[in-house]
Amino acid sequence: MTVVPSRTARVYRSETAERSVHAWCHKAISRWPDLGPLPPVDTHMGSTQAFRASGGPGTPVLVLSGTNFNAATTVPAARALAGDRPVYLVDLPGQPGLSCGERVGRPGIEAYGAWLDELLPRITDGPVLLLGHSRGAAIALASTPSPLVAGLLLLNPAGLTAPGMTSESMRATLPWMLRPTEQTSGRLVEFLSGPQTPCDEPREEAEWLTLVARSCRTGSTPSPLHAEQIRAWSDTPVAVATGSHDPFFSPARLHGPARRFLDAEVHTIEGAGHLSLYESPEQVNGLLRSLDPR
Repeated sequence: MTVVPSRTARVYRSETAERSVHAWCHKAISRWPDLGPLPPVDTHMGSTQAFRASGGPGTPVLVLSGTNFNAATTVPAARALAGDRPVYLVDLPGQPGLSCGERVGRPGIEAYGAWLDELLPRITDGPVLLLGHSRGAAIALASTPSPLVAGLLLLNPAGLTAPGMTSESMRATLPWMLRPTEQTSGRLVEFLSGPQTPCDEPREEAEWLTLVARSCRTGSTPSPLHAEQIRAWSDTPVAVATGSHDPFFSPARLHGPARRFLDAEVHTIEGAGHLSLYESPEQVNGLLRSLDPR
């Protein structure tokens, strides 16, 4: 069944804000000359921009970013992954980045699953590993298993269960949303990161999140998917992993649904938080190796 989303709002607060975000993204992507843009793909959710970098001999990986993150913010992590395999990065329509700047309403994550079904055969003719981080994991699970997906790595995943929300998360998030500065963004990054990640120096993620809060209308975390959507992946190699200090999707929170729906154990990335793709790319690389059929 084709899912036709309704358009509800622009991602960007103004044309000037959109230009500022695009300029930041182009600058970040230009730092990795091996990362080249693919031709934009027209989908039912609008134009989608993807990128590809050559890499080692392993099965290529397609990275689906979390809320408010994109190809540009993932460049440092992707460079580490490329030591083993080619890397595809894609900007999600309706999220800050270089894809369509219109946000979709209901049916939400199911529309993104249909979007991925549409996109995948347009950018690759061979199998890839899907690496879904946070929102990206829910999108991967909402898509349809196919011969083009050799394996699935769900990292700090939304979609399996509702996120844990605490007063501490509100104290970190609300000031960033209401008064976006390097200081409030830095505190949010520190909250999202584990203790192994040094936060005594400014991080590029804080600069990016300040720009996002000033320029964009931020989206919400996806709701858990239906059990039958998740169980559809039972014949595909799947790994589930999260940071030991992830405030939203802790190992304890994910253990039950990962075992129940996917018959999978939860790999704990010690010392990492919700941003484990960016905090511990080498450990993420190891998880991809465990899924790689080559």
